[in-house]
Amino acid sequence: MRIAFYAPLKSPRHPTPSGDRTIARLLLAAWRRQGATVELASQLRARIATPDPLLQRRMAARAAATAERLIAGYRRRPKAERPDAWFTYHCYYKAVDWIGPSVAAALDIPYLLAEASHAPKRADGDWDINHRGSEAAIKAAQQIFCFNPNDKRCLAPLVGKNRLIDLPPFLDLASFAPVVPDRLLSRSKLARRHHLDPQAHWLLAVGMMRHGDKLASYRELATALTRLRRGNWHLLIIGDGPARAEVRTAFAALGDRVHFLGSQAPEKLMVYYAAADLFVWPAVNEAFGMALLEAQACGLPVLAGTFGGVPAIIDTTDRTRTGWLAPPHEPAVFAKLIGTALESNLAAIGTAARRSIERGHDIDSAATILRTSLDKLVKRR
Repeated sequence: MRIAFYAPLKSPRHPTPSGDRTIARLLLAAWRRQGATVELASQLRARIATPDPLLQRRMAARAAATAERLIAGYRRRPKAERPDAWFTYHCYYKAVDWIGPSVAAALDIPYLLAEASHAPKRADGDWDINHRGSEAAIKAAQQIFCFNPNDKRCLAPLVGKNRLIDLPPFLDLASFAPVVPDRLLSRSKLARRHHLDPQAHWLLAVGMMRHGDKLASYRELATALTRLRRGNWHLLIIGDGPARAEVRTAFAALGDRVHFLGSQAPEKLMVYYAAADLFVWPAVNEAFGMALLEAQACGLPVLAGTFGGVPAIIDTTDRTRTGWLAPPHEPAVFAKLIGTALESNLAAIGTAARRSIERGHDIDSAATILRTSLDKLVKRR
């Protein structure tokens, strides 16, 4: 099986780290896990930040030219070396897949989408060109894999429910955290490195410091923690970016309770997850949040805001709890839940969190869903 892969929002080879790049790379790995040969069809970044119709027309034209070149190149290959399917990751009104539907139609191969979203409110406005392009791509897809269950409500009227396939967000546990690091050893090491009180509660937040939703999450977290002045706790923040000054300003009133640890390499993150007591993140407007999965994979309970698909990856059932959910934009409730969490049996909840990732959010499960779904589609065709 040969798969042509495209990520219009951000290529898996893009130099800037992000959750989107991480997911693109995980999807590549998942397909390869099932024995597929995957090639990156294009690195054209179709993202448009502002609602400018001229920019949208130019991008559509540039993508159309790219599609023509790809079609011609694929047709020059022997049939056995052409793609058997086209797979696009993340298509919405700001990052449209103008390429995949054309190539798939020309080669008569299945066109597949993952994490597509449809926003009818963007029709007939400044985003109308991109809105219609995204809608056309969604309608062309034979299968749409949904990380966020909420996306299905807007997708179903376009394509019906049968084309929508649940694909729970996932990690490659064998690469990221094959075993949970020893908590006491991790905590002792970090206490010495960062001059932390090992007897205190350690809250952990991990997120890029970007303007927009990330900055909003940091500000909401700071507001919540100002209501939690009592108790022996520290907040460890891992992340960096262009909004670092604004983030530091948001937490200034909390003084030396807050420790800015900068960016950390992915392979070092699991030590911080394992050492902390609770992961805290308001998750403003996030689809689900890779850090929330990573924390649970390392046995760290999580507290997050109820946005997008976040509730689908956090179990709040008493017997199998992996964390807590706070209502959107309610810092007082968020603060109260921190207090509740710190009085809970965090070790048992962390164990449940790890088991939850192993059962339903590992790459092997995702790889099976992808390959099984495509095999069924090929048989029908």
